Amino acid sequence: MHQKILILDFGSQVTQLIARRIREAHVFCEVHPCDVSDEWIRDYARDGSLKGIILSGSHASIYEETTDKAPQVVFELGLPVLGICYGMQAMAHQLGGVVTSGHQREFGHADVRAHGHTALLSGIQDYRTPMGHGMLQVWMSHGDKVTELPPGFKLMASTDSCPIAGMADEERRFYAVQFHPEVTHTKRGAAILERFVLDICGTRADWIMGDYISEAVEKIRAQVGDEEVILGLSGGVDSSVAAALIHRAIGDQLTCVFVDHGLLRLNEGDMVMDMFVGKLHAKVVRVDAADQFLGHLAGVSEPEAKRKIIGREFVEVFKAQALALKASDASKKGAKWLAQGTIYPDVIESGGAKNKKAVVIKSHHNVGGLPEQLGLKLLEPLRELFKDEVRELGVALGLPYNMVYRHPFPGPGLGVRILGEVKKEYADLLRRADAIFIEELHNFVDEATGKTWYQLTSQAFTVFLPVKSVGVMGDGRTYDYVVALRAVQTSDFMTADWAELPYALLKKVSSRIINEVRGINRVTYDVSSKPPATIEWE
Repeated sequence: MHQKILILDFGSQVTQLIARRIREAHVFCEVHPCDVSDEWIRDYARDGSLKGIILSGSHASIYEETTDKAPQVVFELGLPVLGICYGMQAMAHQLGGVVTSGHQREFGHADVRAHGHTALLSGIQDYRTPMGHGMLQVWMSHGDKVTELPPGFKLMASTDSCPIAGMADEERRFYAVQFHPEVTHTKRGAAILERFVLDICGTRADWIMGDYISEAVEKIRAQVGDEEVILGLSGGVDSSVAAALIHRAIGDQLTCVFVDHGLLRLNEGDMVMDMFVGKLHAKVVRVDAADQFLGHLAGVSEPEAKRKIIGREFVEVFKAQALALKASDASKKGAKWLAQGTIYPDVIESGGAKNKKAVVIKSHHNVGGLPEQLGLKLLEPLRELFKDEVRELGVALGLPYNMVYRHPFPGPGLGVRILGEVKKEYADLLRRADAIFIEELHNFVDEATGKTWYQLTSQAFTVFLPVKSVGVMGDGRTYDYVVALRAVQTSDFMTADWAELPYALLKKVSSRIINEVRGINRVTYDVSSKPPATIEWE
C-alpha cells in the first residue's frame, strides 16, 4: 500500500501541477474536490496511509459567503498541512487570521525573503542579499492576501508588496505560502514540495512507473473481469500506452478500433497498423470514416462546434463497432467497455476536475460522460497520470522509445489545426507541409546539446490558415494559402514557451514547403507562449 498525500482542489487551473511535482518525487498523491465531507476525509485517512494534506489555489475569494472552505477536519487530524495561494488564505481565514482584498493583483515573478528558518524553507534559497537574507524567486498569482496571522502562526516569508507571503505553525506542522511552488517559474518550488512531503510528512518515495504496471494490470483485470473491451486507438502516445497496458492485462479481450477520420498525419494509418498488428500482435479494426467525418464538418468553422462534431462521430463509430463485434461472434457477449487514453491535462483543460470548479478552456472529445445510448462502460487507465508518467510507463511496457516520445497529437487530429472550415483539400496540403516540418526538426542537430530540434521541442506542428496571400514563383504571380509553424518547449504542458528555432532551420522548412507543396506560398512562425495563448490554435 502506497503512503499518500491528499490534495484538495479549490478549482485552480494548475492544481494538477501540485500532483505532478509530488509524483516526480516518487510520492503517490490524489486530487479530490475541496468540498468532500469531514467523514469522507476521516475514512480516507483511516488506514494510516495518508501522511499529509495540501490545499490548492483558486480564482475565488475566501471571505465571500459562497466560497468553499477547507473541511474543518483537515486541521484536526494531526497531519501536516500545506496551503498554497488560496489554500493559505483558507487556512488563515479558518484558523483566526484576516484575509483582505489587495489594492492590485500581483501576477508574475517576485523575490521572496524567507524568515525564521522554518522546517519548510530552511536551507532553500536562490540567492542571498548583501544583508545576508535568503531569497526565493517565485511566481505570484493573487489579488487577496493575508493581513493578520492566525494565533500560533509566525511569519515565514514576505515581499515588499505582500508582507505575509508565508506563515507557519510548526507545532501543528501547518505551513502556507502565497506563491505557487508547483509552477516551473518558482525555481526552488520542487525542492519546497519535496521538503514538505518527504521530510515534514515523512512519506515513502515508492511511486515508480515500472512498479506501477503490476498494480494497474491488477486493477484493470478486477474492473473488467471476463468482459470485452474496445479502445479508440489514435496512434498518439496516450492511446498507444493505454492499449499496451490493457493488452498486457487482458490480452485478446481487447479490440483496438483505429478510426481513420481523414484528419491524420501523412501515412499515419499505415504506421499505426504496422506497429500494433505487425509488432504488438494486437487485434485492431481499421475503420475508414473520412467521408463520414468530413461530411459532418462541412460548413462548420467554430472550434468548439468542430470538436463536438468529431467527438460525436467517434461515439457513433465506436457504437457501430461494438454492435459489429457482438454480431460477429454470437458466443461472445460483445464489448462492454470503451477504453480511452485520457490523461490528467485533458481533464484539467475541459474543466473536468472532479469538483467542476475550474474554468473551462476548451472541450476534449475523450473526456466526460459518453452518451447513454453508447451502452459501454468507460475504462480510462491513464486518467490520473501526467504526460511524463505516461511516457515512462510506455517505456516500462516495452514500447519503442521513438513512439513513446513522439510529440502529442490531438484527438480531433488536423481538425483543430485547420482554422475555420475543414476541407479535404486543406487537410491534404497541411499533411504534406507538416511532414516536412517534422522531418527537418529530426534532421537539424543542435551543436551545443547534440540533440535534434525534434528532441528539444515538446510539441511541434503546422497550422493551416484559410487565407490566401500574393506571391511570385519564377515570373508568375501566385495567390495561395498560408501555414503557420508552431513549436513549444514545456515540462508540463500547463505553461509553455515558444521554441527559439535556428533561422537556418526555419529557412529550410519554409523553402521546402513553398517549393514542394503546391498551393502554399507563405510560411509564418508562431511566437506566442502559453499563457496567454494555448499550445494548439483551436
